[in-house]
Amino acid sequence: MRLKPQQTRYVASKIGIDLANAPFVTMPKGKEAVVEAAKKIIDENLALEYALDEKVKNILDENYDEIEFQHADERQLFFMIKKKMAAEHGVIMNYDDRYNDLAHLILDELYENYLAEYDVNENQVKNVIFKAFKAFADAYDTIDDIVYAKIRGMEKEVVPGSQDYELLYERFYQEELSKRGML
Repeated sequence: MRLKPQQTRYVASKIGIDLANAPFVTMPKGKEAVVEAAKKIIDENLALEYALDEKVKNILDENYDEIEFQHADERQLFFMIKKKMAAEHGVIMNYDDRYNDLAHLILDELYENYLAEYDVNENQVKNVIFKAFKAFADAYDTIDDIVYAKIRGMEKEVVPGSQDYELLYERFYQEELSKRGML
C-alpha cells in the first residue's frame, strides 16, 4: 500500500491513538502533538519518494523514443529504475522495512522532543507505531472497496474525478476510519 499525501494525517492519527491507548506510554504534550510530529516525518518520507518518482519519469521521458522502439513496458521500466535508484535517494522500497524505519524515526522524534514518555524497552513503543502502519495498510483496501461501493450505490450518479466525488470519497473514508477507531 502506497500512501497518498491526504492519508498521512490518518496514519499519524492512528499512531497517536494507539500510543495513547498503550498502558506504558504517556504523552506530556498531548496526543495532537504526537500526531503532528508523526505526520511531519511521514510527509517528509513521502516527499522523498515523490521526488524519486519525478526523476524516474524524467529518465523515461528522455528515453521515450528508445522505449517505443523496443516496445518496452513503461510501468515495468519505471519500477525497475525506481528500485535501482531508491537507496541513493533514501527511499526504502519494501513496505515492512519502510514502516520499521519510519517507526524508529517517529520514536526518536517523540523521545527527543519530550512528546512521549515510557518505562519499557523502546522496541515495545516502536512496535506500537509499526503496528499502526500495518493496521492502516491492511485496512486500506477494505475501506477503499467499501467507500467505492457506497458511492456507486447512491441514487445520484457522481462522476469519478469530480469535486463532488472527491468530497464524498473523503467523507465516507473518514466515516469508515472512525468506525474502526483509526481517527
